[in-house]
Amino acid sequence: MLRVAAGYPLSYTQSDIGIKGWAVECRVYAEDPVRYLPSIGLLTKYTEPAVNHNNSELGVRCDSGIVEGSSISIHYDPMISKLVTYGPDRTSAIEHMEKALDEYVIDGITHNTPLLREILSNDRFRSGDISTKFLEEEYPQGYSGGDLTPEQKDQLIPSLAVLHHMKTNRPASDGSFDYVISSDEDKVPVTVSVQNGDYTVTLDDKTVTVSSSGGTSNTLQEFKLNATDSVPLQHLHFDGVTHTIRYRCCKRKITVLTPLQQRYMDSMPVKVKEDTSNLLISPMPGCLSSISVKEGDEVLEGTEVAVVVAMKMNNSLKAPKSGKIKKIWAKVGDVVDGDQKILEFY
Repeated sequence: MLRVAAGYPLSYTQSDIGIKGWAVECRVYAEDPVRYLPSIGLLTKYTEPAVNHNNSELGVRCDSGIVEGSSISIHYDPMISKLVTYGPDRTSAIEHMEKALDEYVIDGITHNTPLLREILSNDRFRSGDISTKFLEEEYPQGYSGGDLTPEQKDQLIPSLAVLHHMKTNRPASDGSFDYVISSDEDKVPVTVSVQNGDYTVTLDDKTVTVSSSGGTSNTLQEFKLNATDSVPLQHLHFDGVTHTIRYRCCKRKITVLTPLQQRYMDSMPVKVKEDTSNLLISPMPGCLSSISVKEGDEVLEGTEVAVVVAMKMNNSLKAPKSGKIKKIWAKVGDVVDGDQKILEFY
């Protein structure tokens, strides 16, 4: 660029530049893809995908400026990286990007890789039938966070069952072991059978063989079901009962218990969720730049009552209901956390 600006000629012409293959770029942001709000914090885990897969023609390029331990702050653009993959055709470039995203370990902050990963698997996107209204048309109610299809559940559950068994039963002994795998409202009973170091998992009258290519301490895990289907996942944390993982880039907490432990768990009282209907809560971390009301004021629903500045953007906070201001919990100039209460209504 400097040489061109100085008037020097280029060493090649446009006719020297050909087109070979396809490339896909994903812009990875520290941003909640459900609410489209920035996320700040410390990158507790950060590993970029491998540069090459299969051969040098199918490479990955990751342009970033951060490492594990870096902080994403409220003062700068939340972009983490530009991730680029190449392939001889559109389909292979997309498939390679899916693999790269599955291997991209980012933890400590919320990011948009779940939405990127889901778009890549969308049939309409893969065919090239896209426009600037793609998100509006494909997600008319907004992106909800990556619900799993029955087929994807049938891949994840056996893989996690074997990983749990390997982590909690060392050295492995032959036999059959029953577990209940729970996520949200789903509870799935499974049986893990071990014979001479080989694993099979039975669930819903289906039995699959499961093999693992990595050690149980690795963050990146890859399983093969029936020696064919590859199931990559990221294992981020395990407290002895609950596994925190990413599968297809979506972060999930999945509990694995024995049937007896599950019966005890089912008898525990359900924690009542806090009622926040009378509170104005900051939807993101940022600096509280203004509060336009005072205690005792009457406000109408939808009236702007405060502004939070984050990532160089003013974010208007509006009254969630009509009523009177009971208490102001923060002051102008405060750096507030996401989900921190700012105002309380009668």
